[in-house]
Amino acid sequence: MSDRVIRWAIQAGLVLVVIVALPYKVFELDRYFVPKELVLHVAALLVAVMLVARRHSLTFDIVDGLIAFFLLWSVASAIFATNHWIAQRSVAVTVSGAIIFWGARSVAGTGSYRPILVAAAIATVCAAAFSLAQAYGLDTEYFSANRSPGGTFGNRNFVAHIAVIGLPALIWATVTARRPLGALLGSLGGALVGAALVLSRSRAAWLAVLASALLLLVPMIASRRYWRGGKIGGRFARLTLAATIGGMVAIVLPNTLNWNSESPYLDSARGMVDYTKGSGRGRIAQYRNSLHMAMSSPVFGVGPGNWPVEYVRFAPEGDRSLADDGMTANPWPSSDWVAFVSERGFVPTVALFGAFIVLFFGALRRWSELENPDAVLAQCVLAGTVVATMVVSAFDVVLVLAAPSFLVWSVLGATSGIRRNAREVKVSPGALGLAAAALLLFALLSTARSVTEMTAMMYVGRGGYTAGWVTGAMWDPGSYRINVRVAELYSRRGHCSVARGYARRAVSLFPHSPEAKRIARSCD
Repeated sequence: MSDRVIRWAIQAGLVLVVIVALPYKVFELDRYFVPKELVLHVAALLVAVMLVARRHSLTFDIVDGLIAFFLLWSVASAIFATNHWIAQRSVAVTVSGAIIFWGARSVAGTGSYRPILVAAAIATVCAAAFSLAQAYGLDTEYFSANRSPGGTFGNRNFVAHIAVIGLPALIWATVTARRPLGALLGSLGGALVGAALVLSRSRAAWLAVLASALLLLVPMIASRRYWRGGKIGGRFARLTLAATIGGMVAIVLPNTLNWNSESPYLDSARGMVDYTKGSGRGRIAQYRNSLHMAMSSPVFGVGPGNWPVEYVRFAPEGDRSLADDGMTANPWPSSDWVAFVSERGFVPTVALFGAFIVLFFGALRRWSELENPDAVLAQCVLAGTVVATMVVSAFDVVLVLAAPSFLVWSVLGATSGIRRNAREVKVSPGALGLAAAALLLFALLSTARSVTEMTAMMYVGRGGYTAGWVTGAMWDPGSYRINVRVAELYSRRGHCSVARGYARRAVSLFPHSPEAKRIARSCD
């Protein structure tokens, strides 16, 4: 029963995390992030309950140890953060992602890896479909005009991340489909994903596809002896052709995207590795400044999620990462790896790197021990997902966002759990109970926090001009945006005694915010 609940929670969560979004445009990207975080936390809570209910001892391997070490260090880093609200939110995504990983890993040995990989493939196609719907004219308040076609993610790069990370699972689900209809639907899904990847113009995703193809070429050839004579080769060729045709059609078919270039896709292809100008040059500058931040706090970093809080201290005048209001233009650095180093320190980042490296090389060993060709190909999915994640994470944010984190850890857990060399560890019942209680409590608090954030957004979106913002601040006192807005509203009306409290709270969240300081000084 517990295995079934874990599988269902992960399957439903994978699809829902792609679909959900809120219509409140004043919150822009958070209206996509917060509901997706809620889906991740609810799924993780269900999985955690099932894992705790059936565990009387611990089993782990080196990957489990590295991930657990990364989690513990991240929690310790959050204690020393300037903004504890953001730190909790960032660590919550990390912890929930790890719970999903362990849940998927625990049920993979019973054959549940197939439903999880199929759900990952469906989620990937859904993300691509929503992106294409926006690109070809569908207009809804749930889509954002900024960084179109972002679909239900609000940003075309985020759609590309999902597409490239979920592509190995989609390929596997297509070539190993038990019915011809499933293989046909997989090929059609491949066409949608190919088109979405082209329209996204995400150079990080394009490089990830190229890197995955090059690094997996030899393993795929080596695995052929396990599936020679079946339908896999023909289905793979058909899927590849469908994805290629989908990309070509996307280039020539008129869409609603307003690119500034006459040859936007060719320009993006030419600039994939160009870091001497444009966004590439700005990215290098941001890497340098973020690493200076990491060197200033090498042990625990500046705290999970606290990159935008502290980056302004290290950015020189004219830095393109800063907006006109003196804050960072984005609430995250351009790269996950820079995020982890600057926010959590060098040691946990190395641990996370180590977990991915062990998973990658472990996927390419001892295929003869696996029971069937599907399991062998699932190991190629594991290796491909690791490569895609590591490449994309070198250029864009991935593992600190709920949707890609859910997808990555689900696929890695399901595929690595097929063959797991774990050993049982004797732990006292008291220590095991304490760890289980801490895990459940954290998952519950993360879920509750996401609920309060969504409630605050709803009050702001639906309430009166002032009343909605004030009520929103009550539900989400850790929101800098809401607090500074309420302080501004009261300050304009001359109610400085009230505005002062909200302004000071905003300053405590972002001590280097010029706007919050200005309102606080005007009221003082």
